[in-house]
Amino acid sequence: MRRSLALRVGTVAAAMAVAVAGVALSMNTATAQANAANGYAAQNGGTTGGAGGAVVRATTGTQINQALCNRASASTPIVIQVEGTINHGNTADVSGSSCDVGSTLIDLKGVSNVTIVGVGSGAVFDQIGIHIRESSNIILQNFTVRNVKKSGSPTSNGGDAIGMESGVRNVWADHLTLEASGGEAEGFDGLFDMKNDTKYVTLSYSIMRNSERGGLIGSSESDVSNSFITFHHNLYQNLNSRIPLLRGGTAHSYNNHFVGVVESGINSRVGGRIQVDNNYFEDSKDVLGTFYTDEMGYWEVNGNVYDNVTWSSPGTDNHPAGPNPVSTTSVSIPYSFSLDNANCVPSVVAATAGANKGLKTSDGSCSVQSPSPTPTGNPPTTPTTDPPTSPPPTTGVNLSLGAGADGSSKASGTSYGNVIDGSASTLWSPSGTTGRVSVKWSSAKTIDTVVIREAAGSVGNIDDWQLVNNDTGAVLASGTGAGTITFTATSLTKVNFVILTASGTPKITEFETYA
Repeated sequence: MRRSLALRVGTVAAAMAVAVAGVALSMNTATAQANAANGYAAQNGGTTGGAGGAVVRATTGTQINQALCNRASASTPIVIQVEGTINHGNTADVSGSSCDVGSTLIDLKGVSNVTIVGVGSGAVFDQIGIHIRESSNIILQNFTVRNVKKSGSPTSNGGDAIGMESGVRNVWADHLTLEASGGEAEGFDGLFDMKNDTKYVTLSYSIMRNSERGGLIGSSESDVSNSFITFHHNLYQNLNSRIPLLRGGTAHSYNNHFVGVVESGINSRVGGRIQVDNNYFEDSKDVLGTFYTDEMGYWEVNGNVYDNVTWSSPGTDNHPAGPNPVSTTSVSIPYSFSLDNANCVPSVVAATAGANKGLKTSDGSCSVQSPSPTPTGNPPTTPTTDPPTSPPPTTGVNLSLGAGADGSSKASGTSYGNVIDGSASTLWSPSGTTGRVSVKWSSAKTIDTVVIREAAGSVGNIDDWQLVNNDTGAVLASGTGAGTITFTATSLTKVNFVILTASGTPKITEFETYA
């Protein structure tokens, strides 16, 4: 029976605003932890994605496919930084020995050690889903997937925003926004599905909304091979059901905000076991139980808040946990985790969950903190040899990523854009031994630190230099030898690194800027 999707966005927004106003959030960057895979994704050897591999920028689906296919092997680590809108119109099939891709979806099939991360002004996968099959050690971070269909136009394979199946291991999905605009009748399917032996997955700090189906763990009552899934600090908004639908296996749901659940929320079936800790359930129905089957599942409940939650009457195929949920099993969680008090979950989740939220996280005490400057899974851009003479800053975000670049001249085979692409394997050189390279923005940025990274083998070639505010011509700093440059915080739209003298050919891989 098709279930109706009730859209209550205005009510939800009002409730969120009240929640945020009710709790003071401490924005603490000084004590920020580095983002890293956690929950079950940190088990089984951990999830590091493409850390240590090449960093490639992609603005089309074709470029994502090319990045996968141009690797030395299907397991060669790679970080794919995505900016802009990815859709069917800019996604073409690509051939290669290290990939099995197509044009109707972003296919991670038979691969490992891959990070896909949104950067710059943000990344959106519009009507094109991401499917992970027979793959391991995958990080998906900081982007939106919206309106993926299994029928209608355009058609994407399976209709899932993110789908995993067939022996998938160790996936960390973090700071994502997954959304649809209808249900099955409109051609949409699940937002986050796991099938056919998928294990060790974490979904964290993400938004799932406006869909008839959240996500399932197991495609049928006989598919009970999926297990070890963690869901934490997510917003589930205006969903009908499957939040998640757990068939067999073990899962953990903590510090999530469920609001506007229309028919059923956490649906544990066929022997599934889930620990449910310090979640906030609001304006919803049947948020926990075994539904649409007599094959019972089980739950352990601790510290949850049920705010205006209604419960249906028990029946043959309907087994709600409420109105006074109690534990029906005990689940042993193998990893450590810090729990926010359930009452502050709506405000913490509102400040952290979803794409383009600055990768903010909770410190486990109802406070919000900013991350380290490099998103997790993104390998350091420092060259492996001949590092800068000073270490890079330890806090902040590299503002050069997503900016523009130009200069006075460039040697053959080099590019101005190479100094802002986050990759230590590309570079800019002037046509001689002196010249200028610049980073620029469409609107003013305030910066107080620059890091100039030189290519391996060329460190020390730069002698005298100046750092100049292009807007005013003022010299911000000057010196000898590249590295970390600090100066009085300055608001500008373009900053120039001017090489005045050099003992050899300058080769700059990155021109990083920080506030």
